Order: sequence, then C-alpha cells, then structure tokens
Amino acid sequence: MSNPALSRNVKYGLGLGILYLLLGTPMARDWLEATMSRHMLVQMPLLVILGIIACRLLPVHWQNAVLAGAGGSVPCVVVALFASSYWMLPRALDAALTNPLAEVGKFLSLPLLVGFPLVLAWRRLTLIGRGFVWTNFISMLAVLGWLYIVAPVRVCNSYLVNDQEHAGWYMVIGSILLFVWWLATLFIGSGVGPNKPGDNGSGTTLA
Repeated sequence: MSNPALSRNVKYGLGLGILYLLLGTPMARDWLEATMSRHMLVQMPLLVILGIIACRLLPVHWQNAVLAGAGGSVPCVVVALFASSYWMLPRALDAALTNPLAEVGKFLSLPLLVGFPLVLAWRRLTLIGRGFVWTNFISMLAVLGWLYIVAPVRVCNSYLVNDQEHAGWYMVIGSILLFVWWLATLFIGSGVGPNKPGDNGSGTTLA
C-alpha cells in the first residue's frame, strides 16, 4: 500500500526543487539582484525558506538522525548564525554578483547551512535558546540596516548609495516588525488574553 503522507511529501519536494531551479535562472537572478533590497530581503530569505521547507518535508526520524550526526542543536544554531551573518556583509554581496563560484555558494549555503539546520535544532531548543536566535538575528538586521543608512560612502561596490540607504531602511523597519511579531507570539503562547481556551480569567492557564 502506498503511503499518502510520503506521496504528498514527494510532490511537495518536486515543487520545491522546481522553485529552487527557477530562482537560479538568469532572468530571476537578474531581477532579484538588480537592487540591494531585493537581493538581501527577497532572494536570500527565499533561499532560506526553501531550506526550511525541505527539512520539514523529511520524516522526523531522518531529521533526528541528521541532528544527531551534526552533534546536536547547538552546532546547528552556530552554523546557521555564522552563515546568515556572512551573507549580510557587503563583501559577500559583491562576491556573489561578480564571482560565479560565490553565487553558487550562496544558493547552496543559505538553504543548507541556514534554513535546514535551524529546523533541525528548533524543536530541541528551549525558550531561552529560541529567544537567543531571534534577538541575535533581529539585532544584527537592525544594526546593519542602520550602518547602511548612515554610511557616507558605498559599502557595496555593486550598488549605489541611495539603493544602499533604501535597503537599510527596509532592514530597520523589518527588524522592528519582526520584534513586535516575536513578542506577540510570546504573549499568545504564554496564554495571555482573556479569550484563550483554558484561561481562568486571571492570566494563568488552567492545566
């Protein structure tokens, strides 16, 4: 008998692979990399999301096996943070636009070294661990965005100063929105709110 869940995951995986190939076409790359904002805030997050979805399509026992082989959740988080930090640097953006090997490295590392390991580690992380990941990413996004705004010269040779400034503002605004959303999920997850099922009206959730 066929496994419906496995068949569904195979179909999703094929769709994911097609989307990945489409993102790598010259037309898609030219459009997404034409501005600093689309390069950093559209193309790169899409590649990370592809890695997240790909990992979630794997059976849980496969995820656990890969996580054990990687040494646990902490090494996965460290790899994801270092890889994502690298691709936020102006030098990395320039390299991706001028060096084909760097472009290939971007397309491979963002799904495999950021999205994929984050999913592997996420279920094993405590609330403090998840908070560390969120605060690290949000603060890095805000600080780099502010630096792009106030820098008097081009920090990325492939983009003009006004393009750099626009990307900086988008990064700062995005970091604020992410912070608000993250705080909202913390409140909702902790049972804050009078209409939450199981709430006795005093702000504590009934067992």
